[in-house]
Parts: sequence; C-alpha cells; structure tokens
Amino acid sequence: MYDFNADAKVLWEYHHLNNKLSKKDCILAFGSHDTRVAERVAELYNQGFAQFVIFTGGLGRITKNIWKKPEAEKFSEIAISLGVPRDKIFIETESTNTGQNINFSKKLIEKEKLVFSDYIVVDKPFRERRTYATLKKQWSTLNFIITSPRDSYESYCDYYNESVEFDISDFINIMVGDLQRIDLYGKNGFQILQDIPANVMEAYKRLVGNGFDKQLIKA
Repeated sequence: MYDFNADAKVLWEYHHLNNKLSKKDCILAFGSHDTRVAERVAELYNQGFAQFVIFTGGLGRITKNIWKKPEAEKFSEIAISLGVPRDKIFIETESTNTGQNINFSKKLIEKEKLVFSDYIVVDKPFRERRTYATLKKQWSTLNFIITSPRDSYESYCDYYNESVEFDISDFINIMVGDLQRIDLYGKNGFQILQDIPANVMEAYKRLVGNGFDKQLIKA
C-alpha cells in the first residue's frame, strides 16, 4: 500500500525557502484558508519585526466554499485579537488569486500613499517558493524576504486532521497543486522559473498517480 508521507515531505521541504528574518517596514500577508498565517503575522509584529501590516485576500478557489468573510478581513480580526493594533493594519479584500493579490496590493499602497522600503511576506509554508517566484516576476521592484508559520510537516498533518473543514488529503492535494503551478507558471512566464530537482518531480508524479490530483489545473 502506498504511503504518501515520504513523497509529501519531499514537496514540503522543496516549498520552503528558509529566508533569514530581519526587521522591515511592513508585513505583507497573503490570504488563504490557513489562519496560522495570521497568527504568524501577529507573532512577527509583536516581536518588533515590522510596524505595519497589509493583508490581501478576498475569497479564493478554496475559501469561497467555506467562508462568507474575505480572507483579509478574517486574518485581520485574528491579528487584532493577538495584539496587533487595528490602526497598523491595511486590508485588501477583492483579490481571488495570487496575481490579483499582488496587483490589488499595489493599488492599495498607491491609494493609501504608503511609503515602505521593504517587506516581510508571509504565506503558507507550502507556498513560500511559489509566492516568491510570482512576486519576482509580477512585482520585481519589491524588496522582500518571505516566511511562513514555523510548523513541521507532522504538525500540519495534525492541523488538517483536526479541522472541521479539511482533512489531510486536502493538505496533500493543495501542496501537489502548488508544485504543478510552480512548474507551469514558470514556463508560461507568469512567474520566474524555479529549478525542480528530479527527486521532487518524481515524488510529485507518484502523488498524482496515487490520486492526489484534486487541485491540479489543466495544462
């Protein structure tokens, strides 16, 4: 019987970039179904890594089926409950995909006349590489480092197993889908190319071949 964990861990490690943290002007957090991202933002803010926060996210392909409130609004409420002052937070609530997250955040910054030199970008652990590659292409002038919740693969498995809305298969399917997008979007120019080692691609193919294909897009 196929044990998906070994292959899933290969993807998990590949998605991480492990940037070293340093103080920046602002935290830019990408919305999703993963509320741990909002908790990570609050942790960074409370540790003095930045003085302002931008949350971006409306209702995406996953959250439109489970929430009625935009991702950025939900994340903002969590951050405020954890000590981030409301007047230090800006939110963008219309975007439904990564490209819109970026474009609408640019418009928010322009509208609010915000002047920040550099950013800490926060996303899910298994989205670090994809978000990095997309920003480098779609917002090449942005000076940033990227981070995510500091949880292990096993901790995320527990998180999804204990969730009312998801299970562990959803977790693996999402990771597989993001790996496919790193490959496809690098080739079509939506993001910068990323090297995908042979062992990562082999793990991806085994996962797809064993049914973890629910978040794939048509090539």
